Amino acid sequence: MLAFVVLFSSLALAAEPVKIARDDTALDLTATTEIYTNQGNAFQVSTAPNADGIRRRIEVRASSPGHQGDWAVFALANVSEEQLERVIVAPHFRLAGSRMFWPDLGSQRIIAITPSEGFALDRVPSPDADVFRITLNPGSVITFVAELATPSLPQIYLWQPDAYKDTVNAFTLYRGIVLGISGLLAVFLTILFVVKGTSMLPAAAALAWAVLAYICVDFGFLEKLISITSSDQRMWRAGAEVALASSLVIFLFTYLNLNRWHVHLGYVTFAWILGLVLLFGVAIYDPSIAAGIARLSFALTATAGIALIFYLGFNRYDRAILLIPTWALLLVWLFGSWLTVTGQLDNDIIQPALGGGLVLIVLLIGFTVMQHAFAGGAYQQGLFSDLERQSLALTGSGDTVWDWDVARDRVVTSPDISIRLGLSPGTMHGPARNWLPRLHPDDRDRFRATLDVLLEHRKGRLNHEFRIRAEDGHFHWLKIRARPVLGSNGEVIRCVGTIIDVTEQKNSIDRLLVDAMHDNLTGLPNREVFLDRLQSVLTLANSTEMVRPTVMVIDIDRYKQVNDSLGIAAGDNILIALTRRLRRLMKPQDTLARLSGDEFGLILVSERDPAKIADFADAVSKAIMVPINYANREIILTASIGLVSWVDQQENAAGLLSDAELAMYRAKRTGGNRVEPFRPAFRGAGTDRLQLETDLRRAIERKELSMVYQPIVRLADGEVAGFEALMRWDHPKRGNVSPAEFIPIAEMSDLIEPLGMFALERATTDLMDWERQTGEIPIFVSINLSSAQLLSSDLYTDVRSMLAKTQCDPHRIKLELTESVVMENPEQARLVLAKLKDTGISLALDDFGTGYSSLAYLTRFPFDTIKLDKALVNDRSDKRAVLLKSVIAMACGLEMQVVAEGIESDADAEELGKLGCDFGQSYLFGAPLGADSVQRLLKERFPLTKRA
Repeated sequence: MLAFVVLFSSLALAAEPVKIARDDTALDLTATTEIYTNQGNAFQVSTAPNADGIRRRIEVRASSPGHQGDWAVFALANVSEEQLERVIVAPHFRLAGSRMFWPDLGSQRIIAITPSEGFALDRVPSPDADVFRITLNPGSVITFVAELATPSLPQIYLWQPDAYKDTVNAFTLYRGIVLGISGLLAVFLTILFVVKGTSMLPAAAALAWAVLAYICVDFGFLEKLISITSSDQRMWRAGAEVALASSLVIFLFTYLNLNRWHVHLGYVTFAWILGLVLLFGVAIYDPSIAAGIARLSFALTATAGIALIFYLGFNRYDRAILLIPTWALLLVWLFGSWLTVTGQLDNDIIQPALGGGLVLIVLLIGFTVMQHAFAGGAYQQGLFSDLERQSLALTGSGDTVWDWDVARDRVVTSPDISIRLGLSPGTMHGPARNWLPRLHPDDRDRFRATLDVLLEHRKGRLNHEFRIRAEDGHFHWLKIRARPVLGSNGEVIRCVGTIIDVTEQKNSIDRLLVDAMHDNLTGLPNREVFLDRLQSVLTLANSTEMVRPTVMVIDIDRYKQVNDSLGIAAGDNILIALTRRLRRLMKPQDTLARLSGDEFGLILVSERDPAKIADFADAVSKAIMVPINYANREIILTASIGLVSWVDQQENAAGLLSDAELAMYRAKRTGGNRVEPFRPAFRGAGTDRLQLETDLRRAIERKELSMVYQPIVRLADGEVAGFEALMRWDHPKRGNVSPAEFIPIAEMSDLIEPLGMFALERATTDLMDWERQTGEIPIFVSINLSSAQLLSSDLYTDVRSMLAKTQCDPHRIKLELTESVVMENPEQARLVLAKLKDTGISLALDDFGTGYSSLAYLTRFPFDTIKLDKALVNDRSDKRAVLLKSVIAMACGLEMQVVAEGIESDADAEELGKLGCDFGQSYLFGAPLGADSVQRLLKERFPLTKRA
């Protein structure tokens, strides 16, 4: 019984025969072939049953003495009625299913094939496959036993001889074309490197030669040049894959120029390349290990490359952006290769297709490199004219010369800027990257990117500002202005210019920004900053119970009397003294702000207990009541204080401040000098205002707002010269709401900016519509500007965006501002108005003749028009004529236009015209009109013949 078991275990079962018909051109026998390993030199197998159902047992002995005992068995059955000639083909190497790690790099697969009938099969000579010719008689069933050279048999095919020959010829033609293109590309890039000499060209040429070597091995061309064995072929194939992985790393590092700023990355890349070079030695002893590591390196390089390309691309590095298409194709190729080597993509076309894909990738790389190689031109050699005079001018300016020798990567400054920074002489001389440790952390990336872009574009000027740390720890603002100098090969060889210290200018700008957010007198935050901080505290209060803010609004009683009796200077000093007292009562987490003239806002976060909050409010009241000595006089002031504590999570900063102001107003109405906590009943008096504010928000969303236009006529001939844009609100319940009613509400809330932008955009859009309907007409549109808009940092950007959107000529837009708007922050207003003036927009000073009427505004601010208030125009006193004549003459002398408002009669209009007044605006010339009515008016006043 034991002998039977042993005998049965050593006997291979018969294979199921594969039926072959006359029309079968090619059959894949891989799935039906059974592999037996470690069976020894003698192998027994049962044959497939013949036509009579008889099975026989045969024994096959190895033909070579070193055979490992690996066998393959398959059976074929000729079901046709004629003799069939076929060839059995087993390729030496097959990329599909070769594995990522320890890949199968190919070798001889079949030593000999023995059929169950007849003699051993004849081998057909073939350099890249084991090919055997067989003859099958009609109706025969033959079992074949293949003596294997390796334990694995990736593929075995049964081909019709002529079909196999045609397939081989077709692939030979394709491989020849791909091989020729690859060779020409490698030679061309090498010649290009010799001609231009830039660093990226030898890296691209090396990659092209590596691809050519891989194609030669993979397509079997190497065997036609030199005689190699199967083991030699595995070594050459592993070496080609290592060369491909190494050249890709070198190209990526060189093309992206990573060694300029990323020194540590250079060390890592050098170690990576050195490891790949050592793999060439490993390929001699164990090609599978070397090829597996090379494949892994290729995949890692492609992955790291796409990360670097996206990072540098987002930083606007041109080389990285140009490499995106090529690298995208490389990733697609890599994905297809992974599917192939893992066996998920398995056909005869994929292997040569991947070879052609490699050549296409190198072709794209060649185009990309050529674009850089031939971009730009060289500087003409020669000396500058008047060199001596330029040198004297540079010395007299006090600027420092900044000279960067790009070829040697050495920066020199003259005189030495190191001494100005308190450093040892020569500290800042040397490679450009030596500057990085002393740069401000926020400026290092910009500094690197700016120099990289300059070197890439090879043209333009360098104009860059950055901060650098001096020896005492303080940062200095430096500004470099330089230009590149190109060599004969078109590359930047030098960058020369000046470097100056702009710390004072930067500090001045910072001070202006601080002034825009703080009160100029007390240094306290202004209303906008107060609301912003309050909103931040409310957001924090929603997430933790440890924060329960209280808002106080403090208004000084009878402060106006102090100003009237002692003067504005005394009032200012008193406010400063009160600010110091209030600050002493506060803790670091509390906030004090000046909301308006004599009104302070306070955010109390340090106290949550109601009793302590009340004590704090009393302390504030008592601190204000302490007598103030000024000009040998004792001044005693009191304050009306309204306070509200945060309890409603839906409350926002503006609402909370509004409640505190309601409580403060209640305290003033009851006589002042008291602390009034907020109660919801206080909102009754302000219900209409709050409802109107709510309705106004909805009006913007529901588009209930519209614009009307009042004509502005030229007094000389009575012709329409322009229109003033006026906003109207058609309330669904209250009807037309006066701007005098809803504009103040918008200014006290956050609605004035969207209202202002609505007016600007609608007015310019209507102006362009009129022009499209009536042709080009010489009119302008005046639009009012509020203080909130003027103090907004986004006004200039919003106006430019609006002009670009509507395509409106800025010279036909006139912005009107009152003196009170300008007075809120004169310096900020001057800067903003100057920028608006530069766009071509006209500026008008509205309501001139009321308020301060300071003549300084006419010279300090870039106004080109003044609008006389109707109170001045309609004044019936004896001095009216003299005053009007003086104001109009002054405006004419300043080359400013004059618009008179509120003209009541034709006689007044004629008189103003004789005095030199340019324009008039009043109901005498026309009431405000809708956009459609204005269009009809313009068609009547400016017919086509007249415009022509």
